[in-house]
Amino acid sequence: MMSAQKVVVPLSAVLALVLLACVGYVFAPLHYFMLVILPYLCGVIFIAGFIYRIIRWAQSPVPFNIPTVCGQEESLHWIRQDKQGSPSNYLQLTWRMLLEIFFFRSLFRNSKTEQAGQGRLVYGGNQWLWLGSLAFHWSLFVIIFRHLRFFTEPVPALVIWLTELDGILQLAIPTLFITDFVILAALTYLFIRRVAFAQARFISLPSDYLALFLILGVALSGVLMRSIFRVDLVAVKDLALSIITFRPSLNLSGSVGLPFFIHLLLVCCLLAYFPFSKMMHAPGVFFSPTRNMLNDSRRKRHVNPWDRPVRVHTYAEYEDEFRVQMKKAGLPLEIDEAGNK
Repeated sequence: MMSAQKVVVPLSAVLALVLLACVGYVFAPLHYFMLVILPYLCGVIFIAGFIYRIIRWAQSPVPFNIPTVCGQEESLHWIRQDKQGSPSNYLQLTWRMLLEIFFFRSLFRNSKTEQAGQGRLVYGGNQWLWLGSLAFHWSLFVIIFRHLRFFTEPVPALVIWLTELDGILQLAIPTLFITDFVILAALTYLFIRRVAFAQARFISLPSDYLALFLILGVALSGVLMRSIFRVDLVAVKDLALSIITFRPSLNLSGSVGLPFFIHLLLVCCLLAYFPFSKMMHAPGVFFSPTRNMLNDSRRKRHVNPWDRPVRVHTYAEYEDEFRVQMKKAGLPLEIDEAGNK
């Protein structure tokens, strides 16, 4: 698929979803489907697909010790070990996983390779990608955590505290959240990087752009819904609580409006698509043998438990079988016909 098609087709799909949300808002008979049935349906797809992928990963055999190492393995006592890059016990491994999960350590250490004049390779840092990814993931986490106030009553104190911290600047009314601007900036950077750099553009698939556009659509519709197109948040919370408690009701205290229809439809589609996309790397990091295994191959022999017993043909048996021919050919024998070595 051409590079332009990789972008246009996913973008068109997301715009079609926005148009579908507009149709669902205009036709009142579709309100119950859009606001109640669709969230339940996509939620079931998300949970079932998530569990299915986890079970498949858990059942995948990992017969060999294959951790990714980037430092000196544990060896002689006078040789300094890189405990983060080459963990040899579970405490070191836990620390390495925590750095990977919360701070993307391997992405920070990643380097880009470019070809200079006369075929010479030049290596350089790639910290901008690490910073953009870190800003996006942490902002997304804070935003999702903030949304718990729509699904809980009373709202937990931690959610209130984090919401106030996120809106500490209070530049306008309603409050503008820091993470809203950070996630939009991070998503914009990640998109520009995919289309501007030849290497990233070459390996990018339409599914990569689809996930990017879906998340960008969710974030952008959420910001517009809060800052420009005023939505009755009390009505939104009433709907959310009725759905989460399995007592769905459209008897809302106010109209949720078209922006909410768009936002909700994009969120539902993102949830349904999540288990079948590369976004499953979030739980997948816990099942990655290159990250969750100890580098202790010098201390412990790793045997493939799935190896079936194999009848081998030893050299002694080979020599017994071809002793006469080997002797005629003048080949040396470890054991002669008399049985002497």
